[in-house]
Parts: sequence; C-alpha cells; structure tokens
Amino acid sequence: MFNNLLESKPQKQRSTSSTVISLVLHTALIALAVKATLQATQEKEKVEEKVSFVDVKKDEPPPPKPPPQEAPPPPQSFQVLTAPVNIPNVLPDIDLSAKLTNESDFTGKGVQSAKANTGPVAKPEGDQPYFEFMVEKPVTEASNTQRPRFPDILKSAGVEGEVLAQFVVDTTGHVEINSFKVLKTSHELFAASVRSALPGMRFIPAEVGQKRVRQLVQQPFVFAIAK
Repeated sequence: MFNNLLESKPQKQRSTSSTVISLVLHTALIALAVKATLQATQEKEKVEEKVSFVDVKKDEPPPPKPPPQEAPPPPQSFQVLTAPVNIPNVLPDIDLSAKLTNESDFTGKGVQSAKANTGPVAKPEGDQPYFEFMVEKPVTEASNTQRPRFPDILKSAGVEGEVLAQFVVDTTGHVEINSFKVLKTSHELFAASVRSALPGMRFIPAEVGQKRVRQLVQQPFVFAIAK
C-alpha cells in the first residue's frame, strides 16, 4: 500500500567543542546564581542585625560615716509616786517628827526609780565644775545675800528687763568672777549690774556625798519696777 517510505533527515551529531562551551556557560550561570543568592542573604542579615547598647551603672561610693558622738553624762536619779496595790484598812502609827520623804528623790530629773541619795553617777574631768544634774544638793542663793542694783537711767525710763547669767560657785559659796558669762540680756546695763553684784553675793554650795563641790550655775535675774 505504501510503496514509498519517507526517510527522515539524519540528525547531526554535536561536536565536542560545543558540548564543552555549553557546559562552561551553564556552570558560569549556576555560579552567578549562587553568588547572587549569597549576597542577597548577607544583605538581609545585615539589615535585620540590630545592635543595642546597655548602660552599666557604676557602683556609687558609700556615704561617709558620721563622726562618733560623745555620749552625754548619765543623769541623776528620781522617784515616781505610785498608788499601792493592796490598800490597808488599818492606820499605821504615825511619827509626826519623822520626815516621810526626801524631796531630792522627787525632782523629776535623771533615771526613774533610783535613789538620789546614792551619790552622783558621774564626775567631771579634771578641775571642771559639776553640773546641776550631777550633784545631790544643787547651789541655792543665800537668804541674806545682796541683789543686783536696778540701773537708775533704765528705772527712770520705766524699762524692765532680764539677764540670764552663767557662773561657777565654789565650795565657800562665792562666785568665781572669771567664770561669769552673759547668756542672754535685754540691755547691757542690766548685765553690767549683775556682774558688779556677783562678787558680793553669797550662795549655799552644792554637795555630793555630804561634801561641798564647785557647780556651774545658770541663773536668771529679773529687773521689774514695783507698781
């Protein structure tokens, strides 16, 4: 039926040089694609990379320690009256000549529930005078002592005032005039009047354990006009 057969064209065989060139081209294309992919990945990592800085606080030096404070001298003692728990129903025998209490035990100064007649709990250093809270019996002004004179010029002007003076009373009841100091005054003439009167003033000395001692005194002097 088919007497004539169609013959296809014979395929040409590729030469060796063409194969080598094709292989080199494909290899180069693959290498370029890999390189482009690596560069894109590195650039993305660089964009996404974030650097953060953290400030580290330095330790602050500790504050300087305050200088040690000298402890004040211990105070004198005092008593507090308390009501009895059991109230007696029988009156005890009363000796009217006996002294019921010692008023120095109830001065309100020092350590509660201790006895004032047990002696001082502290002594001044060296030749320093005692303070009032360190003695059993503080300095008191003698009844017959002279008083500072009211300055005439202030009295005639109707000026009243007050002087707060500090001085040391020795064991004989005299004032050590070199220890005199004016702590407060309303007028210099009042302070001068007190200073001139102190050498002639007499005091009952302070006592510690029935022994007279020197005491530093702070005493106010009031200058008032009688009305």
